[in-house]
Amino acid sequence: MDDIKFDLKDISIIPAVESHVNSRKDIDIRVKFSKKMQLPLMAAPMDTVINNDNLERFIIEGIIPCMPRKSKNNSLPKSQYFQSFGLTEIESQLSSKDIIKNPFWEYDNILIDIANGHMLRLVNVVKIIKQKFPKIKLMVGNVGHPYTYDNLAREGADYVRCSIGTGAGCTTAANVAINYPLGSLISECRKLKESGKYKTKIVADGGMQGYDDIIKALALGADYVMIGSLFNKTMQSAGFNYIYKIKIPYDLAKTLWKWGFPVKKKYRGMSTKAVQRKWGKAELTTAEGITKYQKIEYNLTQWVKNFEDYLKSNMSYCGTWDLEDFIGKVKWVYITNNALKRFQK
Repeated sequence: MDDIKFDLKDISIIPAVESHVNSRKDIDIRVKFSKKMQLPLMAAPMDTVINNDNLERFIIEGIIPCMPRKSKNNSLPKSQYFQSFGLTEIESQLSSKDIIKNPFWEYDNILIDIANGHMLRLVNVVKIIKQKFPKIKLMVGNVGHPYTYDNLAREGADYVRCSIGTGAGCTTAANVAINYPLGSLISECRKLKESGKYKTKIVADGGMQGYDDIIKALALGADYVMIGSLFNKTMQSAGFNYIYKIKIPYDLAKTLWKWGFPVKKKYRGMSTKAVQRKWGKAELTTAEGITKYQKIEYNLTQWVKNFEDYLKSNMSYCGTWDLEDFIGKVKWVYITNNALKRFQK
């Protein structure tokens, strides 16, 4: 592996010398998830992004939701989303005498939501779950080292969330000094996936600042991109609505936003002390997340339509017809800061 690691902003995708794609309308950007064809996008398990009220809306738009920990059950089929649990919670269920009969394992898709995915405990839990419940699709992470992806993939994890400290609501990298630059992490995980012939999906998670970052993450080898902050900026996100620091109901917020008022959404990382209190933790730990207020910028439908068009446009330049030919296979180059400034409008 190279000594110098790179971020998504350090590269640019270059077009194919010749592209046989005549129209981006002919390009397919959907992937199969639980018998549905969805986009390669996931909604982060954050309570200011997704909840029971907007869960179905995200699914309709083609986005795979990851429900936050401690969220209540809903009436939608469990096959259509991931339900998040903490590692300790999972371990307690695995040690139960009636483990097989426990309704906990009736979920089709489970996310073990843990900040430090490098714990040996997690590797052991993955091995046990995949032995006892092989039909469950298991997502784990986050991880900040490609060899940790390799370890978890070897034990049978179906999805691994890659990135530590890059999310807009996360301060781990800033305070703890732990981070593996996301561009290199995705690229190196992809090489390990292909050399090990793993089916384990790479989920690039955290810090997507725009459509270009998402497209670059896919180009480098991510099977999915998980998004929090960008989705929080939609009118339909789960964050509370505010106008001039006054909390207002959704219907009023929607009307005022249409009239041009600066309506904002609360956005917070899931390791903040406020979330710890919400989960009922008796002893609060030092927070590695922040709370902030973000201006609503778009409707979810509008954002998705833009994403689809931009990704298809990129793929038409690259001469790729579907994601199987695009992800981890297109050409890219390193760029300087001056090159980056050229197209940052």
